[in-house]
Amino acid sequence: MPNWVYILIFVVAAYLLISLLLYFLQDYIMFKPEKLAKDFQFHYENQETEEYNVETRDGAVINGLRFKAQNPKGIVFYLKGNSKSIKGWGKFAVDFTRHGYDVLMVDYRGFGKSTGRRTQKAIKRDMQVIYNKIKESVSEKYIILYGRSLGSGFATKLASMNNPRMLILDAPYYSLSKVAKKYIPFMPLSLLLRFPMPTYKWLKYVNCPIHIIHGTDDRLIPYKTSVKLSKIKPKISTLYTIIGGGHKNLNTFESYHKMLSEIITVRPKKLDLEGSSIHVKHSSKRVNA
Repeated sequence: MPNWVYILIFVVAAYLLISLLLYFLQDYIMFKPEKLAKDFQFHYENQETEEYNVETRDGAVINGLRFKAQNPKGIVFYLKGNSKSIKGWGKFAVDFTRHGYDVLMVDYRGFGKSTGRRTQKAIKRDMQVIYNKIKESVSEKYIILYGRSLGSGFATKLASMNNPRMLILDAPYYSLSKVAKKYIPFMPLSLLLRFPMPTYKWLKYVNCPIHIIHGTDDRLIPYKTSVKLSKIKPKISTLYTIIGGGHKNLNTFESYHKMLSEIITVRPKKLDLEGSSIHVKHSSKRVNA
């Protein structure tokens, strides 16, 4: 056979091998779980917590913590990123409990003390089960969904199927397939990705206020992603910009805490546009003086 045929066979074989590796190893690439022993004791200074275990219909156990505020105004269901466990993520609960909100954090399957096989469908179902548990004791008008990075997709999906008070997205992605396309543009990701996470599709069905927070220097998920997301439901979306903020350090900016305080403590007022310039248009024609 001619040399070009051998080269073609080699290229095709390599492409198929990379595709197979991407399909079967993407769980290890996307998720960086920290596992905890069943008897691990959570402890946070100046925080009152209660641990929960919820069994799913397929036998998995979802472990979570509820951080308690005195005389809570409501509850924040905090969906975390793709790494570690709620042992470390729990430190961010203070940003809500200090404003008088309980916070519920859970570990996805295979993280912390949670068990079960991880799939996009299974995690979406798990989060709905937890949301239903919250609704047993808290009216939806007092539930805030907060999605951080990976969790922003799951939070958006929950908001699209329920009626929480609001949805807060922290460094969200348009879809994980779009993020992956940035690094491996030559692969058929629509066929290979088991966690496509199309946040933009789910956002179309969200009817509660949407607050999007993103840093301008985020190198993992570009700021322009949130600009695009904010245009999907512009009438109910507000984009908050952290100048100089990266992907993992928004909590170190004073502006982040100011924005978060405004979002969760201020009641929205009906905007009266009577007498404003909203309908005034600049003329494109030249007017003689």
